[in-house]
Amino acid sequence: MRWLILYARSRQVPGSAAAVALVTLAVWALVEPGPAGSGMAVLVLTAHVAAASVGLGGPDVVLERTAAVRWVPRRAAHVLLSGAVAAVALLTVQTAGAELVPTEVVVRDAAGLVGLAALGAALFGAQFAWTPPTAWLGCVLLVPTPDGRVGEVMKWMVLPPDTTTAAAVAWSLFASGTLVYAVAGPRR
Repeated sequence: MRWLILYARSRQVPGSAAAVALVTLAVWALVEPGPAGSGMAVLVLTAHVAAASVGLGGPDVVLERTAAVRWVPRRAAHVLLSGAVAAVALLTVQTAGAELVPTEVVVRDAAGLVGLAALGAALFGAQFAWTPPTAWLGCVLLVPTPDGRVGEVMKWMVLPPDTTTAAAVAWSLFASGTLVYAVAGPRR
């Protein structure tokens, strides 16, 4: 049990948890009951994932690579738990009365966003893991997208739950991000 506490502290889990709790409380306090739209839900999920992505790397990446610890399952579990916490926090707000999006969309978007963050950690380092989910959100909300399949791929976060393209993009990002991060770890 001691290793779990040390791992959580080295991955800045208390700070990330506090940030997720603050975002969740702010949304709960500010969003009126009723449908608020998928844009708000994706913004909240992205904030949760960005807060959790700080812990995708420890203070010394080189030391982690030389340690006699099996990092692949730990890294994969860290990504899974980050996505689960982001989804549960938003679902908690929805249970309290704010109707943002269906549960299927929350799970799909949390998985895709945490996969993007894991890819960001593997490609750019843990300190910049938040940039791919945030950049994709910016593109979704601010950039006009074409119609058809390309538009569905770009706007997968805000599409209805029955859209197969959105599900395929989100789960592909989750699987590839988790796999690449678990095997390679964060970039130095």
